[in-house]
Amino acid sequence: MPTSAGLSISRPSLNLLGTEPWRAAMEFLAFKLNHFKSEALAPAGDGHPVIIFPGLATDGSVVEPLREHCESLGYQAINWGRGYNTGPKGDLDEWMGELASHTSDLVDRYGQPATLIGWSLGGIYARELGKLLAPKLRQVITIGTPFNAEADHTNVGWLYRLLSGESAAIEPALAKRLRTPPPLPTTSIYSRSDGVVAWETCLHASRSRRVEDIEVSGSHIGMGWNPAVLQVVANRLQQQRASWQPYAAQTA
Repeated sequence: MPTSAGLSISRPSLNLLGTEPWRAAMEFLAFKLNHFKSEALAPAGDGHPVIIFPGLATDGSVVEPLREHCESLGYQAINWGRGYNTGPKGDLDEWMGELASHTSDLVDRYGQPATLIGWSLGGIYARELGKLLAPKLRQVITIGTPFNAEADHTNVGWLYRLLSGESAAIEPALAKRLRTPPPLPTTSIYSRSDGVVAWETCLHASRSRRVEDIEVSGSHIGMGWNPAVLQVVANRLQQQRASWQPYAAQTA
């Protein structure tokens, strides 16, 4: 599939995929060595709820460093509360409707708009929930999420089929829907050295004042504790709902 710029997209190389565990381990080490310093430098949070959606074949334990990071900054961070992410089951709209109801109940507990953060496939959920629950939300942040893709532009299409029993192909109408951002400030964090999803599929095809793509260096598996990702997340969380500014404007 070509990008909006006409470039051809292919799966990440097997070399990138094969080095994912080692690179993720190095990122975790950097996280452990630097997280106290990075948290001390980050602005204090305002306590709004942050709901985190894990990637395919993972649960809240995998994104626990990210959740703990958000908590340490002063936010009420919780995982999605649905156990392992094995992909949507049955009718997509019905499944998303049930997830929206569940997420709405989580947000209502806190009495203020929430930020949704999704890693990989979890980011697809966060974006779609951003469309269904926009009045209850503050912003959406995705991490290594291939929303502008077909399944064969990742190295995990086979795993999705194994877990869900469904085809990993994306129909054109659904692909168009997934590419459309929610009507909220939306940030996509991506890495050109991602060994699981093609980095081009994490880019928005069209720009707007409240849509931004931010590049970091790192693996796909380690994005939940990558220090650069955590820095971006901290900056995004401090943005006020009515006066959101792009990360580029904040760091220029």
